[in-house]
Amino acid sequence: MMTMTGKRRFLGAVLAVGMLGGCEPLDDGGGGGIGGVLFTRGFAFVREDDRNVYVVDDGGDANSPQRLTNVGGAYWPSVSRDGRSVVFVQRSGGTTSLLTVPTSGGTPSTLFRANDSTCARGCSNFRTPTFSPDGRSVVFVFSPGNSSQTALARINTDGSGFQELTPNNVIAYGAPSFLPNGSAVLAGAGSGLNQLDQLAHVPLNGGTITYSSLSAGVQFVENRVAVSPNGSQVALDGRLSSGGTRIFVGQLSGSNVGALQRVTSGGTGEESWPSWTGASQLGFLISAGGSDTGIYRANLSTGSVSLAVPSATEPSYGPI
Repeated sequence: MMTMTGKRRFLGAVLAVGMLGGCEPLDDGGGGGIGGVLFTRGFAFVREDDRNVYVVDDGGDANSPQRLTNVGGAYWPSVSRDGRSVVFVQRSGGTTSLLTVPTSGGTPSTLFRANDSTCARGCSNFRTPTFSPDGRSVVFVFSPGNSSQTALARINTDGSGFQELTPNNVIAYGAPSFLPNGSAVLAGAGSGLNQLDQLAHVPLNGGTITYSSLSAGVQFVENRVAVSPNGSQVALDGRLSSGGTRIFVGQLSGSNVGALQRVTSGGTGEESWPSWTGASQLGFLISAGGSDTGIYRANLSTGSVSLAVPSATEPSYGPI
């Protein structure tokens, strides 16, 4: 892991990152094994060039991640809380399915297919699945029927118990993140997937959905919100009025998200897809000026920023 050689400074509690070009990129080893290290904790991700799912353990070689799929068409992998499985979306032609694959390797299994008969309104265009804390279910985004809006649903990991979480929705919902106790998910919400200008607290028991406003100049959630391991904070990639995307963190109290604070400042790249890697550490993507997108870590306590995995996108970290 290479620490950034660009300047760093603190602005209050905000970590400032500069000179992305000062990061020495790692050589892209392109798939293969993980140096004999069994996956127990680390990143799952896909690569744009082949659209397969990869994992790399924190103790392994980031240049040589383990490839878990080989047919392409994979999107938005998410690691289970026990670290043994990854759920992802498989695109084939114009259809999508939810699949799981062991982090130790093996044949992927289909969890749920588009337009399954248990989805009364019709389900298509699956996106951004995530495991529940107990590993017994998955919540994901889908398009119901002919609606132009997206909704949230839950499916058990044995393929049973399909449940719409946002029935009769008139707005769109983005990538969900579970609260640690599994009682609800938090997701961006708005008039469309590109205009998620609120944060929705969605109970899994059918209770009332509540909404929080964005702040700190954030116009929309770009891709994902992520609840911290202890449930006290929320990270998100916020799109600014300038068009840039940066990582923000806010306090979570009950169902409400407080004022957002920018985590990084001064970098030249786009920042997206936050994922908690510890109580005070985030992993997220940085893409600078069309160069290769990689996963970086930011320690909110010490101020260190380092390149964790090169040639990666849509990362998920686990278990935490």
